[in-house]
Amino acid sequence: MNIKSYELIETTGGVPIKAWVHGVGIEEGAKRQLRNTARLPIIHGHVAVMPDVHWGMGATIGSVIPTLGAIVPAAVGVDIGCGMCAARTTLTAKDLPDNLKPMRLAIEKAVPHGRSKNSRRDKGSWHDIPKRVGNLWQNHLDAGFTALTDRYPVLKKTNNLNHLGTLGGGNHFVEVCLDEEDRVWFMLHSGSRGVGNRIASVFIEKAKKDMEAALGSLPDQDLAYLTEGTQHFDDYIEALLWAQEFARVNRQVMMENVIAAVTAMKGIKPFKADAAVVNCHHNYVAREHHLGEDVWVTRKGAVRAGDGDMGIIPGSMGAKSFIVRGKGNEDSFESCSHGAGRVLSRTAAKKKYSVDDHIEATKHVECRKDTGVIDETPMAYKDIEAVMEAQAALVDIVHTLRQVVCVKG
Repeated sequence: MNIKSYELIETTGGVPIKAWVHGVGIEEGAKRQLRNTARLPIIHGHVAVMPDVHWGMGATIGSVIPTLGAIVPAAVGVDIGCGMCAARTTLTAKDLPDNLKPMRLAIEKAVPHGRSKNSRRDKGSWHDIPKRVGNLWQNHLDAGFTALTDRYPVLKKTNNLNHLGTLGGGNHFVEVCLDEEDRVWFMLHSGSRGVGNRIASVFIEKAKKDMEAALGSLPDQDLAYLTEGTQHFDDYIEALLWAQEFARVNRQVMMENVIAAVTAMKGIKPFKADAAVVNCHHNYVAREHHLGEDVWVTRKGAVRAGDGDMGIIPGSMGAKSFIVRGKGNEDSFESCSHGAGRVLSRTAAKKKYSVDDHIEATKHVECRKDTGVIDETPMAYKDIEAVMEAQAALVDIVHTLRQVVCVKG
């Protein structure tokens, strides 16, 4: 396949937009949003667009935004460090029980999930902090959090330690999958939870305030940026990197607890789950060298796919998922998609599909089959096979996974 397998989206007064959307398309709202981003004076080279692209708050989901001397906090978004973790086990399909509901319930018990309206007593948080969670917080996160809250006391009033090792809601999930050889995998998706959301909100507002005099010149006020050399930029980088580490540890804790929950189940033979572990962000910022410059790369719903990099591209809760290896495509800034990508908003999905539709679409998966998850039904997402075909120049498929258990918040 031609390595330059992207479509060029024309812009006026902005950098080019290279989009890997052949066969999957892109809605007009997302195109308008991408053109706004491309007109920012801080963009380096071009904007890259992944095949799961769709409209998002602040900036388009499925976009890769390289910037010189500045970062757009709203482009990174509120779920800083959101990403995936997967581990292959020594179990195979024949080692699993015929009835997988007890496994789903065991995972749901081991991993706090969902969200309460009263967020300070969130049902999806720890009410008694496990010793392991407390130790990881102390060793990896406490000092950085103290430094942040000394300067931004508002961050103390968040779900932070009590969200470490918890799933959340929406499109976050824990799954048990089988690969092409019927080997069992555990896979999960989550980010920096309540504290990451609050960090993002604080600095989105700081960017707008710092650019107050120039906001009218921006194509979209949500694209306000923080400039290198300012205190708020330095503070944001510190907070951003801390939240990304929180997200990584969050996934680590959940994976440990999923493994422990399945290990403790009656009838499950002893197994190991340390082979082919992947833990990658898909909503984050990194300092990288591209097109002759050191730049800040914001991946908003995109995974790093440098030459040999391992990544995870999940489908919807009733479709396939993929473990991939990056090809290092420079036109995409060494990136690939982070999933299938929505074709329907949550509201539209709830209006269009019924519980019966969802039951039929997920009949092969042990999962919730009620009105609370209709917005996550497989039909709300793009065809993951088409998404993978559109980015064949970006990644190689290493393993193809199919879900047998799915836990949603």
